[in-house]
Amino acid sequence: MKTDAQIKADVTRELEWDTSINSSNVGIAVNHGIVTLSGHLDTYAEKYAIERAVQRVEGVKAVAIELDVKLAPDHKRSDSEIAQAIETAFKWHVFIPGDRIRVKVERGWVTLNGEVDWEYQRAATEKNVRPVMGVVGVTNQITLKAQIPPSDITHRIQEALKRHAEREARNVEVSVNGSIVTLRGKVDSWPERMAAQGATWSAPGITQVVNELRVEA
Repeated sequence: MKTDAQIKADVTRELEWDTSINSSNVGIAVNHGIVTLSGHLDTYAEKYAIERAVQRVEGVKAVAIELDVKLAPDHKRSDSEIAQAIETAFKWHVFIPGDRIRVKVERGWVTLNGEVDWEYQRAATEKNVRPVMGVVGVTNQITLKAQIPPSDITHRIQEALKRHAEREARNVEVSVNGSIVTLRGKVDSWPERMAAQGATWSAPGITQVVNELRVEA
């Protein structure tokens, strides 16, 4: 098991390795495997990239984000310019049903509303907003259209988890209540935790995944 000092060193090196990140702007603290990040960043896209980079590091149990975005002068845009850029981006993306998405921009913070059929559509919508110049944050309130899950939905999810990682699947308990799935148990790393969540989202009729999996490295 890694010590906090080892985890901090690995996180530092991972941030330095990622060329999309200016690691000199990020403060790192680790306590019992929980990583806290602090500092000021130039873009929201960099903030997300930092969070993903930390989650790739073995031994990280959780991440607390205390980073804020302070746009560089040449990155600032009006709310109307940001909204227009987002609408244009949606029109060119085949996974995003732009006619079903409503966009609100207030002081650079983007709120997404609407209803889509699948989680991948909701995720793709948010993903395309993050790198838009002038965005300082995103709130994704897009909901999934209600569908009746098949009667064997629990079995389907368990089989999907086995296909991704059979060893980890044995430690994951799947509980289904209507269209809501709760995952409990333990996994060895944060990427495994997110992989289990991603596999679950592919099940038909699911509108919410509650991920209570513990990372025990």
